[in-house]
Amino acid sequence: MKKAMTISYEVGEGLYLNLTNKCPCACTFCLRQNGDGAYGSDPLWLEHEPPFEEIVADLEKRDLDSYKQIIFCGYGEPTCAFDMFKKVAAWLRGQTKTPIRMNTNGLSDLINGRDTAPEFKGLLDAVSISLNAPDKEEYNAVTRPKFGEESYDAMLKFAAEIKKYVPDVMFTVVDVIGEDKIKRSQEIADSVGIRLRVREYIPD
Repeated sequence: MKKAMTISYEVGEGLYLNLTNKCPCACTFCLRQNGDGAYGSDPLWLEHEPPFEEIVADLEKRDLDSYKQIIFCGYGEPTCAFDMFKKVAAWLRGQTKTPIRMNTNGLSDLINGRDTAPEFKGLLDAVSISLNAPDKEEYNAVTRPKFGEESYDAMLKFAAEIKKYVPDVMFTVVDVIGEDKIKRSQEIADSVGIRLRVREYIPD
């Protein structure tokens, strides 16, 4: 495992922010199972969790207005560094009009021990939530969350709640789960009133 201090990295027209390596899940398809970086980035395993000043110093080297999106997504779950995310997102709002997104497993309420959706108000333009599977049993098998059986329902509840505070909310599944599971996942997404995006799995 190679470690570095890759706080921000570029993928296509997006700037990705890597605030933490902590995650309550061990997803079978996670990129970090296969290597130290993602999509050609430097290692994303952090030597330490960066303080606010270090994050800002890194971002000040970037032309924030030049990106299509700024995305909170690294080798960990962003809501495991929830207070830092909120501070950085608020800072970004004062620096650029570039849309801000978070890619999340949707377990923020379990991670932080409270209903967190209202705390996202005004901080994000979009949030992408990993649905991963069309039912609780398959979700637990694929995602392997440390919170166990309550995880799937908590993720769906978070998704329904955060719609009130973030303009664009989507679920995602990876295409390797197969057509039948994608169809059933679409039904779950429709039941919550959230669009589903099927993304291609590209091992780094």
